[in-house]
Amino acid sequence: MYNRDEIREFLISRRAKIQPDQAGLPAYGGNRRVPGLRREEVALLAGVSSDYYTRLERGNLSGVSESVLEALAGALQLDEAERVHLLDLARAANTTPRARRRPTRQLVRPSVQQTLDGMAGLPAYVRNGRRDILAANRLGYALYSEMYLDPARPVNIARFVFLSPRAHVFFLDWERAADDVVAILRSEAGRNPFDRSLSDLVGELSTHSDEFATRWATHNVRFHRTGFKDIHHPIVGELHLTFEAMDLPADPGLSLVVYTAAPGSASADGLTLLASWAATLDRADADADAQHLETHDLQE
Repeated sequence: MYNRDEIREFLISRRAKIQPDQAGLPAYGGNRRVPGLRREEVALLAGVSSDYYTRLERGNLSGVSESVLEALAGALQLDEAERVHLLDLARAANTTPRARRRPTRQLVRPSVQQTLDGMAGLPAYVRNGRRDILAANRLGYALYSEMYLDPARPVNIARFVFLSPRAHVFFLDWERAADDVVAILRSEAGRNPFDRSLSDLVGELSTHSDEFATRWATHNVRFHRTGFKDIHHPIVGELHLTFEAMDLPADPGLSLVVYTAAPGSASADGLTLLASWAATLDRADADADAQHLETHDLQE
């Protein structure tokens, strides 16, 4: 039933976004009872019968061929992320339902951590599809130090965005950050519909954040492979960064994210200052450890 609801609401939401003139159809009459296209108009554009499309929009994608799904994606003018999401929903509809499972703990391999540490001049971290940060280099920890103030582990970007009041200061464009993270989680839910940890996270955020619940109901989906990140760091001020996200083929579900700043820019200077600040923290930790060992030796 969950998957049927997802399919129905996704298709209805995409249909509502397209006006007849956008699809090359005449808009007869000025009083349309539905936003966007009618069901029969989508059926016409996809080359299927109205009854068949009605069946699809009721959430029944069982046995639907890939060619029909591609035709439907074209009729609804889906972008790449939306098209993939439709295919994911269809795959789940044709999979024997099973109990939601809590995945085994995801670990970052030592060689991946070494890769992170080797990129000393760039903030970098490893995340999973739920936006848990599983590992980072020193500059990555420093960049997201505000998130690490919360005690919950692993740090989760979505929780920070919607449940921490500091997020509205940290993200210069909080609305965009909020839209992005919800669309990303919606895409992940399509790929992994039986991930109990993901459904628990969505339930938690929906319960505690009206902003999240409202966005979740839009059924927007999005890839997050490259883009811009504009933040206000409490130590170094505004940073305007670009990021690249790369999947780790040997670790399914994990991605490496790396941030860069334009050479010679104020943000590049900010990253240099951030690295210096992170180094002072490392030295302070080392001094504290040394003092603890010295005290321990004296006591013995």
